[in-house]
Amino acid sequence: MKNERYTTRVAVIGTGFVGTSYAFSLLNQEVVNELVLIDLNKEKAEGEARDLNHGMPFGSAMKIWAGDYEDCREADLVVITAGANQKPGETRLDLVEKNVNIFKGIVTAVMENGFDGLFIVATNPVDILSYATWKFSGLPMERVIGSGTILDTARLRYLIGDHFQVDSRNVHAYILGEHGDTELPVWSHATVSSQPVTKMIAEDGMPVLDEIFTNVRDAAYHIINRKGATYYGIAMGLVRLTKAILRNEQSILTVSTLMQGQYGLHDIYIGAPAIIDRNGIREIVELNLTEVEMKQMHHSARTLRKAMEPCFEKVK
Repeated sequence: MKNERYTTRVAVIGTGFVGTSYAFSLLNQEVVNELVLIDLNKEKAEGEARDLNHGMPFGSAMKIWAGDYEDCREADLVVITAGANQKPGETRLDLVEKNVNIFKGIVTAVMENGFDGLFIVATNPVDILSYATWKFSGLPMERVIGSGTILDTARLRYLIGDHFQVDSRNVHAYILGEHGDTELPVWSHATVSSQPVTKMIAEDGMPVLDEIFTNVRDAAYHIINRKGATYYGIAMGLVRLTKAILRNEQSILTVSTLMQGQYGLHDIYIGAPAIIDRNGIREIVELNLTEVEMKQMHHSARTLRKAMEPCFEKVK
């Protein structure tokens, strides 16, 4: 990465709901100096840039413009939110083939313009598209990060906090695996102020935890059925990840990253806790899972692999 520059630039590819919500969150949180919006619909990108610029007197000082792939050359981060959206009745895995083909064009164009930073992938199915970005870009795995289960983990923390009536920021819990129907809650490591959630819930039993997890897993379906798309939560999660990278925080976040033996998995991007710093993935945190949790993790990985392998055969 180009550490010698004091200017921090993020290029957002895709100015749909997620991309613009992320841009708006960046404007409000004083994270970067430069923000470039890239979209096939250049007029849409220009309109969003103008609208964001008009909020600058109330936000943070930065340069925002609608650009193109050439602007990725000096970017620290390229954040991809473009692609086909999940529709009511669809799973995230239903989007595989069309979005892998879209990503091949996007990632190739970015790399052909001399990009030398980090990719963050938010488009679904995020685990498979993160793997695709890694393959198409040729970058080291630590520099290609998917948003993974960062939002699912936030949803879990929120619902646990809501149940116990405590600030969700004092809840420590993780969702691992696919960002989708086969994700798993790691109840064996869930705590509130160092107290295990499984002990705190003892009077009500596992049915309460099962209900909490079901609401986490199915949250996107409920939101999509009501408003058509989810974007505020993931936008905030992307900003959190952006801060962890650009501020070299060495924070632990549940992102999608390449497994190289961790959890007994190989050559697959999947959601797991990882230490994030200025260079991307510093280290994958390998939790000591129960036997049941490990089986669930491997089931999630098999589901992803089954969905991705035919698609990658077609795009070779």
